[in-house]
Amino acid sequence: MSSDATVDASWAGSALVPLWLDSADRPDPRPPVTEGCEVDLLVVGGGFTGLWTALRALERDPTLSVLLVEGDRIAEHATGRNGGFCEASLTHGEANGRARWPEEYDTIHALGLRNLDEIEETVDRYGIECGFVRGGQLSVARTPHEVAAHEPDQPGFLTTEAVREMVDSPTYLAGRFDAEGCALVDPARLAWGLARAAEGLGARIAEGTRVEALRETSYGVEARVRGGGTRSVVHAQSVVLATNAFQGLVPRLRWSVVPVYDYVLATEPLTAEQLASLRWDPAIGVADSGNQFHYYRITPDRRILWGGYEAVYHYGRSVAPGNYDRPQTFDLLARNFAETFPQLDGIRFTHRWSGVIDTCTRFCAFWGTAHKGRTAYALGFTGLGVGASRFAADVLLDLVTGEETERTRLRMVRETPLPFPPEPFAWVGITLTRWAFAREDRTGRRNLWLRTLDRLGVGFDF
Repeated sequence: MSSDATVDASWAGSALVPLWLDSADRPDPRPPVTEGCEVDLLVVGGGFTGLWTALRALERDPTLSVLLVEGDRIAEHATGRNGGFCEASLTHGEANGRARWPEEYDTIHALGLRNLDEIEETVDRYGIECGFVRGGQLSVARTPHEVAAHEPDQPGFLTTEAVREMVDSPTYLAGRFDAEGCALVDPARLAWGLARAAEGLGARIAEGTRVEALRETSYGVEARVRGGGTRSVVHAQSVVLATNAFQGLVPRLRWSVVPVYDYVLATEPLTAEQLASLRWDPAIGVADSGNQFHYYRITPDRRILWGGYEAVYHYGRSVAPGNYDRPQTFDLLARNFAETFPQLDGIRFTHRWSGVIDTCTRFCAFWGTAHKGRTAYALGFTGLGVGASRFAADVLLDLVTGEETERTRLRMVRETPLPFPPEPFAWVGITLTRWAFAREDRTGRRNLWLRTLDRLGVGFDF
């Protein structure tokens, strides 16, 4: 076991910057919008959902005029700050999907796998160099009750010896491996590649441009924007909102999601000997199976990215610069890493960062419209947006064009989650839920509070 001093030293001096964005290859910011214009489609948000929407719109209809505006920089927030797990699941896992939409889960699952196939095909077709590898995901059990949850009597169960042959940690008791449902990717490079692909088809992308207000007009929707210190007006026939946790343009969505912060560490590059000691195929991602879980993977430059465990909610739905650095969480991550991989004693973390995630009470994305259907939005990805964002983009385009499709007929797409309450009730409920999750992870017992949330079909997750 590493000493406290060793753990503290392991991340001391690390750079507070996402590994993916700390690159000389990061594109220069694109010019902002400084003059009014008219477009067929205005996309608000330069993360995965917005980028996929712009690209898919032009793949569907190359004659469209498409403008994407980003208030900051492309991939600056959740898109460039996640672990790079591109999963097929559209429902935050099978259990959640089957519990909520049992009659259509098999269809949703098939659509998710097709969506992942199409992401892979897009990466190949446009030559996007983003380290995309489809090696699958290993789920590991670290307690006896987690072993039972992995269904030892069902095919595909991995014993202690089998799981440690895949990734060697003394904390693993069992596991399961999903060979087809997950790819690993450099998320920032994927986003930069999607932006170039959309521009290649004719999209205009503007960074440093914030939408301050939307108003329905006889033409469609009027967007008041501010870029480069100048205010102007964009007239659009349709608008897609892809703003993640940054809300405000549709007031009624204020209660639909809460922002939570996910924290991540990345090690220095492993030596060949260190990597060999883990028996770990770098194409495979790993996740714990508790409520408070870590996700981790090997990056293309042979680092271990180690994130998750705590989903931190700040009172008042706060989204502020001061929330990004949280020493107590980074220290906890480093301690848990040392316990998981004692053979890497002495390794240092070079990067630490966090990102804000929009989570909703059903744990997966939902959709809706405003301005008599001319504006569509997707929210609530709850940490699984890398892959689900492409599916979400197609739903958004279906909605603004009024097209009925297999996607829009899904009850999953037509339903919206129950909202979170205002403060102080949101803070109390989320704090109590986090405590109950931690207790269940220790004991294996789901208390009355969690069972009540289960019956109501609501909760808090990331």
